Amino acid sequence: MVTSEEFLSGPLPDARVGIGRGSDLGNVERSAEAFKGGRVTIYENPAELVDDLVSGKIDAAVRGDMSSSVLLPLLKQAMGIKALERIVLMEPPGGKLFLLSPVGIDEGWTVQQRFGLAVNSVGLARRIGLGTRIAVMSGGRCEDYGRCKAVNNSIDDARSLVKMLTEKGYDAYHSQILIENAVKDADIVIAPEGISGNLLFRAMHLVGNTAALGAPIVNMEKVFIDTSRAKKDYRDSIALALRLTER
Repeated sequence: MVTSEEFLSGPLPDARVGIGRGSDLGNVERSAEAFKGGRVTIYENPAELVDDLVSGKIDAAVRGDMSSSVLLPLLKQAMGIKALERIVLMEPPGGKLFLLSPVGIDEGWTVQQRFGLAVNSVGLARRIGLGTRIAVMSGGRCEDYGRCKAVNNSIDDARSLVKMLTEKGYDAYHSQILIENAVKDADIVIAPEGISGNLLFRAMHLVGNTAALGAPIVNMEKVFIDTSRAKKDYRDSIALALRLTER
């Protein structure tokens, strides 16, 4: 079982990280001050943060509490991608680290998109030292099949995704709607679609006190960690960004 304490302990790479500041709460400043040697630079201008990441002036970037509606479109344009694929690293109280996706409300709306997120999640998990067991969720238990068309479609899609993954050699299973079991039994949790994933993230993080270290964007070469503006401490997100600069 890998915990955040184990993951974040030990020496961090000597890399340069930029973090966005969009409020006067002081959370970004306090987080950056925890890293000595000038490794963390605070940005107030979203375009400057993106430009420095793309140019290589900084090795990684963290959103911090900067507005996503301003920053993320600039990042997509600069990287030449139409959509961002985010996978969030989470840890329940007393539990182990796991990856959750899709978490953007406009992400993961087809089986093929969720297949890509699952495969990218495996790559990220291996990179940071997690296991690679995949729980594919659906909108009900198998015994709920027939209750309504939406539930039927969700279960059918989950079964199809599991079949696609296992045929490619991945360790995947249908966890149904049982998120309480999935976070214990698996290392990677694939939600039915982006709205469900976002609701799971918000309920676990903002209500259930599950730690959210940040959401790396996995469909581009540069290291960028998306974060929630509701976070009060970004030290774990900065450390995650530093870890991901290791090749």
